[in-house]
Amino acid sequence: MSTLEQILAQADKRRTESQLPYAGALSPAEAFELMQLDPAARLVDVRTRAELDWVGRPIVGDGQYVHVEWTRYPGGIPNPEFIEQLRGFASADAPVLFLCRSAARSKLAAVAAHHAGFTKAFDILEGFEGGKDGSGHRKTFEGWCYRGLPWIGA
Repeated sequence: MSTLEQILAQADKRRTESQLPYAGALSPAEAFELMQLDPAARLVDVRTRAELDWVGRPIVGDGQYVHVEWTRYPGGIPNPEFIEQLRGFASADAPVLFLCRSAARSKLAAVAAHHAGFTKAFDILEGFEGGKDGSGHRKTFEGWCYRGLPWIGA
């Protein structure tokens, strides 16, 4: 197990290398470890309610999991209350880790949170299900589920 300082240093290294406009990027395993090491941290799942219902969600510490849709289902309409809802669950100076299906919306959420004053906004690389393999399937080569981290199915 890594220390909190080691995890944050790795995230910051990715921030620098990729010129990210937020605090950094974490692998799924690093995100899970950070959640265990910092009870103030929040994992913010930005997928739609339908995705949670159909696919499942990660399991982290009590009170650390938050669901705030980045876009609304159906229609993919942006959630105009995203930052306001986020402020209801997360402190602007605590680690806020964003997760989506394949790490696309989570990056956008991390940027928006950073611009809204969240100083420790992180993207979780690979997402919950990861990208598609050659057959169009997810959960087969990357992501929270593939990495064997705790989750509950739909």
